[in-house]
Amino acid sequence: MNASAPARRVVLVDGVPMSGLAVQVSDPRGVIVALHGGATSSAYFDCPGRPELSLLRAAATQEFSAIALDRPGYGASGLYADGFADPAQRVAAASGAVDAMLGGGARGAGLFLVGHSAGCELALRMATAHPGVIGIELAGTGLRYTDAARDVLSEASLTSRPAGLRDLLWQPTDLYPPEVLTGALSAPGAPYEGEVTANWPRHDFPATAARLRVPVQFSVAEHESVWDSDPQAVAAIAALFTSSPRVRLNEMTGSGHNLSVGHSAGEYHRSVLSFAEESLAALPDRDPDHVEAS
Repeated sequence: MNASAPARRVVLVDGVPMSGLAVQVSDPRGVIVALHGGATSSAYFDCPGRPELSLLRAAATQEFSAIALDRPGYGASGLYADGFADPAQRVAAASGAVDAMLGGGARGAGLFLVGHSAGCELALRMATAHPGVIGIELAGTGLRYTDAARDVLSEASLTSRPAGLRDLLWQPTDLYPPEVLTGALSAPGAPYEGEVTANWPRHDFPATAARLRVPVQFSVAEHESVWDSDPQAVAAIAALFTSSPRVRLNEMTGSGHNLSVGHSAGEYHRSVLSFAEESLAALPDRDPDHVEAS
């Protein structure tokens, strides 16, 4: 297999098919595990027709193996979505899928997790539960919705998407290649995500972040429209990670909510991989109160 070309994988975890995209290198420094947001799929991290925007391909060039999972309830596990209401079941399914996809292949120093938007919930839970995680990148999430997002999300239901959701997620449009605005990355959502959306900012994010014990980079898009990301809001988010040995804030100029498929995706992915490299060499006695800004 060409090391830079991700392959579609389907594995069984406790009898449930789990899918994703994977690229493995022969002697990896570590393994990048990427978790997409709502109403999309693993293709988000290997943008069709735009290899230069692919996190997976960029990871392979830096000698990382990489997996972009279809989160539980997406892809091959879509028919089993009702069985993933329990967060522990989602963590077990995702962790099992990663282990199955890697098989007996080398893992280097461990797993570095990347979560985007709704995928941050699973990424953060995995990072607090999986012993092999060395660091985590979070983006497209927060503690308070913007007023515009609150209005749009209040109209959402399991059977329909609110009219303003597309504009909320994909503006300004000139920050993205035209082809990613056609809906090619769209996928049906999972029923449990309604509860996740309701509980995440008020309880689950603060409670889970406080248990994180690995380095974290939190990236903020200049044109983030879903989450309040003014300096006070970002400082409040950084303050959640009270047990992390390192918290780095990464401000991405010229970027919108969907960082991994915008024109600036290459720059964003370089920052993610750079932080993964730093996490490999992180010392255990880093100052837990140290917060950096890029």
